[in-house]
Amino acid sequence: MGFLAKLNANKAYRLHVKGDLEDAKAIYEEAYAQGLNDAKLLSAYAVLLLRIGDYERAVEVLRNAEKAPGVTAEQKNQLYQHYALAIWKLGQQERALGWLWKLFRNRKTGSLYEILGFLLVEKAVSAEGDSAAKDEALAFNREAVDYDEDDPVCLDNLAQTYYRLFDDKDSARPYFERALARKPGAIDTNYFLAQYDVEAGRADAAIEKLLTAAQGRFSPLNYATREMVEAQLEQLNGKG
Repeated sequence: MGFLAKLNANKAYRLHVKGDLEDAKAIYEEAYAQGLNDAKLLSAYAVLLLRIGDYERAVEVLRNAEKAPGVTAEQKNQLYQHYALAIWKLGQQERALGWLWKLFRNRKTGSLYEILGFLLVEKAVSAEGDSAAKDEALAFNREAVDYDEDDPVCLDNLAQTYYRLFDDKDSARPYFERALARKPGAIDTNYFLAQYDVEAGRADAAIEKLLTAAQGRFSPLNYATREMVEAQLEQLNGKG
């Protein structure tokens, strides 16, 4: 890898961290074309690609990152998690879950609880009433909260399990509230709590939460999309 490739990639990474995804992407691409082979920077580039929905390119970059010189076991673990998410989004759900379960059996981590917990909810939703899939998601997300009762993502995943799979909004709400207390800017948590406000006729409170959600950095691991949040804001503001 040339000096210029790494220099450009570091510049892209700084822009990425600041949230300037468009400029960061352009410079990452330049560095990649120049032969970038630093696992950390390639992983960061792949994360940006996942965030903007370029999943095929993310798979390519992640495969190259895995072969980068000096890549560590911990870095590979993160690369495989990103890879699983990319192929999930490309329609390979069972293969993605297979990768994640393999990693999980090898070593349970907070990030794996977070990713698997969300994807198991998504799997159960797509299974349309499969009680076994719903029960699997519930059991796993309960275990995740037992593993770390302060993890806002795990709390949100369990809340979504009750809300989306079992239509049990009363059981979901305390977990959403605990998640929000630990991560006030969380996109999904604010979105779902706004739904309680809407149902209770508290439009101002719902708008406040949706505005907070709209300021977040959306990712493939969010239920709420920017379009969903903005559409509801327009509706509540009388423009929908």
